[in-house]
Amino acid sequence: MNKLLDILFVVLLFCVAGCDDNQANQANQAEKYDESTAKSPAVVDVIHLEGGDWGYPTPFAHYPRGPGGFKMALIFDSLLERDEKGLIPWLATAYSIEDKGLTYRFRIRPGVYWQDGTILTPEDVAFSLQYANRYGATWSYVHHALDTITVENDSVVVRLREPQAVMLDSIGRTRIIPKHIWEKVDNPKEFTTPDAIIGCGPYTLSAYSKEHGTYRFTAFDNYWGPKPRVKTIEFVPVSEPILAYENHELDMVGVPPDVLPRFQEIKSNRIIRNPAFWGYRLLFNMGRVKVLQDVRIRRATALGIDRQELVDKIARGAAIPGRLSILPPDHVMAAHDLADLPLDPVQARALLAEVGNVPAMELLCSGQEVRIAELLRQRLGEVGIDLSIKTVDGKSRDARVRGRDYQLAIIGHGGWGGDAGYLSTHLLGDVFDQNAAPSASGIDGFEAPELAALLSQQATEIDADKRRESLHQIQHLAIELVPEIPLFYTAGYTAYRPATYDGWMNMYDHHSMQHSKLSYLERSGAAAKR
Repeated sequence: MNKLLDILFVVLLFCVAGCDDNQANQANQAEKYDESTAKSPAVVDVIHLEGGDWGYPTPFAHYPRGPGGFKMALIFDSLLERDEKGLIPWLATAYSIEDKGLTYRFRIRPGVYWQDGTILTPEDVAFSLQYANRYGATWSYVHHALDTITVENDSVVVRLREPQAVMLDSIGRTRIIPKHIWEKVDNPKEFTTPDAIIGCGPYTLSAYSKEHGTYRFTAFDNYWGPKPRVKTIEFVPVSEPILAYENHELDMVGVPPDVLPRFQEIKSNRIIRNPAFWGYRLLFNMGRVKVLQDVRIRRATALGIDRQELVDKIARGAAIPGRLSILPPDHVMAAHDLADLPLDPVQARALLAEVGNVPAMELLCSGQEVRIAELLRQRLGEVGIDLSIKTVDGKSRDARVRGRDYQLAIIGHGGWGGDAGYLSTHLLGDVFDQNAAPSASGIDGFEAPELAALLSQQATEIDADKRRESLHQIQHLAIELVPEIPLFYTAGYTAYRPATYDGWMNMYDHHSMQHSKLSYLERSGAAAKR
């Protein structure tokens, strides 16, 4: 209880301190930096980023979207980490894959301390994987996939029930938790005491307010790895992010297309185009609305939606039209030789005429997506599909999608650059997990034996070339069968001031630089630790 009171007390302190910081920032806002002469300091005292509540940052209690998971990852390390090119050793100094993909061996880094001063051991790692396998951590996909987990000297050996192509990433990114704290916890989602946020990562949580959506992360002095370049990371609520950035209340901001030219003219700004790994998709609940099992209705829907119009009017050009093959064009496994279904309202009406009467349906969306929904209702109404729009808040929409409580739904999320194994969670009707992130939301009532067989085949294929061939066929079938419709992938812009801080980087499969743990650490140190 005393620790919790300390955290709450610090919340009040940094709210007061934030007022003073903001006044000082506003006083300096007229200052201009020339990138040719201004250099970022080696160590920065504090970075301010846009806040909002994403839950208590444990591997089990945070809200299952990117901002929640990446805050949690500042506290909790994993066996592998991600840089610009791929997976890199982290808590594991080395690993091997044996027995044709059935066995994974990780050598555990010595000299790692938990934030309560206890030494991390291979037993902690084995316990963490067993715990995630049992309870299904929000940011882990090993749930019930592991057979045995054993400790052999300084290594942890994991044996699978069957080979899985995605398992290196899944095991490698599972957060490691201290056994001496969690071994008696049997309801991890409700474990939110101060002990629950003791990890071995580069930052500790020194303040959190659920009500205000504020977080403060402070560098962990005894961190085993690359030294933090940012001493304190503060997530603060702002009503107008662009204005807050211009007033130096934020140190990074997403830049809408309409203000991009103005931002580009200011020498103190650096503008980065984000990878197109965040996007929106239209879901069909074929289990609840049986007529949607008729592929002609789904194809007519695709033919009636102008995806380029969505890019132009909704994303204002800062996006790429969705592809019915699902994987975005920036994805390493994306097929680029497949013919997508074009906009063709005439053909859409012809298909619907073959079907006969198509009932009116409800389109579920959150408030942020209502403009997309309105445009879909207009265009699909023109070809003969009558939609009504049901708007709820984002968390309610996510819960209803996971619970299959919808007819049609729009859902937006990241994760589009991740391992192509997510095609299985998108498309297989038996995927259902209330703990899963929105990017793992499956569909219901979809019957496609050939597609299901290919998805199963790629999931266990360890040979990269053979897996790529299966994924190519899967993308072709997705165009033919239209189990879902990717609407567009956002490819927006991010601005920051190099003179304030220049350590930002993207992960190879993700769209947000501020979500990368390595963005806050010495990069030379990261390389030295490999």
